[in-house]
Amino acid sequence: MTTAQPAAPAGPALVGPWASRLREALPSVAVFVGVLLAWEFSLRILGVQQFLLPRPSVILAAMVDQQADLSRGAVYTATEALGGLVIGSFLGICAAFATARWVSAREALLPVAIVANSIPIIALAPITNIWFGSDNPMSRMAIVAVMVFFPLMINTTRGLVEVDPAALELMDANAASTWQVIRKVRVPNALPFVFTAFKVATTISVIGAVVGEYFGGPQYALGVYITSEAYVFRYMNAWAAILIASAMGIIFYLAVSGLERLLLPWHSSRRQPAG
Repeated sequence: MTTAQPAAPAGPALVGPWASRLREALPSVAVFVGVLLAWEFSLRILGVQQFLLPRPSVILAAMVDQQADLSRGAVYTATEALGGLVIGSFLGICAAFATARWVSAREALLPVAIVANSIPIIALAPITNIWFGSDNPMSRMAIVAVMVFFPLMINTTRGLVEVDPAALELMDANAASTWQVIRKVRVPNALPFVFTAFKVATTISVIGAVVGEYFGGPQYALGVYITSEAYVFRYMNAWAAILIASAMGIIFYLAVSGLERLLLPWHSSRRQPAG
């Protein structure tokens, strides 16, 4: 009579993926901390004046001191960035489906997308302020929507078009309808392309919202706050707002990356190497 073998502990199997991700993030964290330390102590040693470049400790103190204004401005600017991101992404993905489906739509929409991507923010911001009003968040949402439209359209179109011919032949052999081909083959193939575009668009959206605010907006908006504080030589406050905007873009990027891991566990880029 044989005795039952005890079950293997589940701990290492669960810890493994988290340990792997921690090892992947460790070099980036080390570089980030090293840059902050070099920034802090090199400015102290060289005696660089605060109006040229404040030390991280001074910026952190300003961030704490201006917490109320910065928090209000961060929420306002984030709303503009997210609103424009949603509008531009929706329009870009819809244009991508039309472009991938009809040649005539491709010939009409691709030049429009290229022109939209070529418009500088500095030229677009005053126009949107006239259209919607400088205090209306739609002014900055329109700028962000134009900026994210092109990467979403181009990447989604690539994902819908660059499909394995063998998969299309298999669907044709099974008399699949056009809608079934789109739902079962083209959309799953396009999702990695779409998330790649979203990663680019998240950072672009924050840049578009902040730069658009340089030309108008409420006083507490991050872009207006940066320009007004720099104008009166409170550079540490301006830098605090810049770091808040940078952190906002990083948070948006990480949120999209986490959503990609959740929705696309089957994609090859998400698989852990064997061994």
